[in-house]
Amino acid sequence: MNILRENIRDNRFLRLIEGALKAGYCEDWTYHPSLSGSPQGGIVSPILSNIYMDRLDRFVEDTLIPKYSREERREIHPIYGQLTNQLATARRQGNLERIRVLQKELRQYPSQNPDDPVYRRLRYVRYADDFLLGFAGPLVEAHQIKDSIASFLQTELKLTLSAEKTLITHAHTGRARFLGYEVGIMESQTKLDRTRGTRTVNGKVGIYIPEDVIRAKRKRYLRDGKPIHRSELINDSEYDIIYRYQGEYRGLVNYYGLAQNLAELGYVRWTMETSLLKTLACKNQTSVIKENKRLQSTTQTLEGQRKCLKLVIPREKKKPLVATFGGLSLKRRKNPVIEDRVILPYARTRSEIVERLLNNTCEVCGGKENIEMHHVRHLRDLNKKGKREMPPWMQVMISRKRKSIPLCRRCHDDVHYNRPKLKRQGNRRAG
Repeated sequence: MNILRENIRDNRFLRLIEGALKAGYCEDWTYHPSLSGSPQGGIVSPILSNIYMDRLDRFVEDTLIPKYSREERREIHPIYGQLTNQLATARRQGNLERIRVLQKELRQYPSQNPDDPVYRRLRYVRYADDFLLGFAGPLVEAHQIKDSIASFLQTELKLTLSAEKTLITHAHTGRARFLGYEVGIMESQTKLDRTRGTRTVNGKVGIYIPEDVIRAKRKRYLRDGKPIHRSELINDSEYDIIYRYQGEYRGLVNYYGLAQNLAELGYVRWTMETSLLKTLACKNQTSVIKENKRLQSTTQTLEGQRKCLKLVIPREKKKPLVATFGGLSLKRRKNPVIEDRVILPYARTRSEIVERLLNNTCEVCGGKENIEMHHVRHLRDLNKKGKREMPPWMQVMISRKRKSIPLCRRCHDDVHYNRPKLKRQGNRRAG
């Protein structure tokens, strides 16, 4: 609250935030007071956290970075400098064989001295309460930086560093975990610039998909090391099954689009595709080969055509519903751009909603005219103890575990006016 009062002069607004911080929370119908921290799950929680952690940002940027950043660049590696002079002499003499030998020998040494005793550099990045520091310097000073941050957090913000997560990792021999990525230093003696012939990636920071993440993502679709169908999706429509698999796969590709080893998701794609085909084959009581032939297609991407599985559902006087799996490029995106675009061609639903809407049929009486959707807030409200006999529409929703059901206008009115169907039919016959 003291941090907020520095820039906010509205006392009513400040009292509102203070009340939210002290309101407590209810879990299993039991009240628990808020002794510290911001309300978990609240809209204001991430904003307050960023305001609070801004103190750490300013401490690192104003105090630690100037203190542990010195010199413009590292000094030239002594052996590399000698070989460079010899190479220049060989080029003036036109000795091609000597040039090739020196160029090959140059690639065995770094161009700059990694053990420069004067050079220092500190970089910092934070997302929410996770932060990462990159430091070029001796291990002793790395421990000093860690101790300085721990002391600042304890004294100024009353926070403690997690001993398990706050690690010092050598970037050349290990990788640090940050936001689901592994961060390390790239090194390759063979990746050269096409025009100048110099090494292009040595010493640069690279981010990778961790191996355990790939194993964990594949494990969901495996049993005994082999892809397996997902029995919980058997009763869903083909459109929903394909769309669900594609959504899970697209989320992986988009999140790890910056990774150097993004292509390794191709193994995850094969696992998910096999699981998808087995799920559809189990649903349609056919074989995986037949399902693959039926759905195999191509889609156009920015990198050209890509193979995919595609399902097309035609509709009268409307665009067909199209669901695809795959077709996403696994080429690393160096400069990703966040775009606001609608991906869903229709509202996400489950079960046989697509087929029921296309059939245009009432689930209670089988009528074909004036079909409307009836929705309930919670399924548990339909199955409460002590209720009288359930009407047909309620029995259908509970058996299918769905919160929406297509009804004709007459049956829909019966639901809202609480008219039993049998009574309505009897009145119709009497009339």
